Amino acid sequence: MSVALPLLAGSALSLTGCSDEELPKLLVIGHRGASALRPEHTLASYRKAVEDGADVIEPDVVSTKDGVLVARHENEIGGTTNVSTIAKFESYKKTKTIDGVQITGWFTEDFTLAELKELRARERIPDIRPGNMQYNDQFEIPTLTEVIELAKELSDSTGRTIHITPETKHPTYFQSINLPLEDKLVETLKANDFTKNKAYVFIQSFETTNLKALRQKIGTSQEKWKLMQLIDSAEKAPYDLVAAGDTRKYGDLLTQASIKEIAKYADGVSPYKLNLINVDSAGAFQTPTDVIRFAHEEGLLVHSWTFRPENNFLPAPLKSNSTASTRNEAGSVTEIQEYLKAGLDGVFTDDPAVGRKAVDTFKP
Repeated sequence: MSVALPLLAGSALSLTGCSDEELPKLLVIGHRGASALRPEHTLASYRKAVEDGADVIEPDVVSTKDGVLVARHENEIGGTTNVSTIAKFESYKKTKTIDGVQITGWFTEDFTLAELKELRARERIPDIRPGNMQYNDQFEIPTLTEVIELAKELSDSTGRTIHITPETKHPTYFQSINLPLEDKLVETLKANDFTKNKAYVFIQSFETTNLKALRQKIGTSQEKWKLMQLIDSAEKAPYDLVAAGDTRKYGDLLTQASIKEIAKYADGVSPYKLNLINVDSAGAFQTPTDVIRFAHEEGLLVHSWTFRPENNFLPAPLKSNSTASTRNEAGSVTEIQEYLKAGLDGVFTDDPAVGRKAVDTFKP
């Protein structure tokens, strides 16, 4: 059934049953927390995101061996923890095929939660974020439950509800090893009254099948839970479609007809930013595509990713005359506002202080 949301006047949408006080019309989403300033997917990163003005925090979720959902961008954790330095876990190193790609490292599904709690987080891209290395080996890998509890705590202390947007990572793979993420996700969200009834929960996936299954499972019973179809760059493909022999790419999901189909099971789309506004060879912004218009016509929210503050990630005209790792606040604000002009409802940013400034100073 369709749970598409009503389209209101203006560029931003209002969720059914949601007042302006409950959910801002333009959302600042802390991508993996404030990952430009703290190692990603740590409670410290999520806390910093909220301190810097994020409305929503994003825990990517993967499973442990004993079926607990934890916050990691990937199930391979060699690059984001100190696991390679711990002798007792040397034998856990394996080579696996994840979504058709052979990867060697350490994987969350081979560790119990107790074992994962012995590890400490490390900065994923130290060359670009050398300042984050001072926090290496300080923070645990949090469970989804712990992230929810932090959001509740920060909601109480700040007086504003902090919403969450969990993303199921590699759902087809986890289903294949009998550690499906979906039931555990629903169970965890319902176990806490904060996510069951108070906060908005934007459930994301780059795959389509598990979102459709979640829609069948929850129906419209959770008014504040919104399913968001993540859409990667046009030439890539959802792995569930690849596994099923379906040849469609993400670009095929961006047509008007496909967005109408997405509206039958999802409440919004979260496309990669260049699917919305591309840049030419010199880095100059091009004319926006029709994707946001198509989505809004179907009553869908549109969030986009990822807006990062460092020179390394900015379009050429917005880079400052400095190093790749330099935090370029002005350039990032300009980039975000270019997308807000096109009608976005939410932005994923690694630096929520910059996102907050971009939203608060935006003049439609």
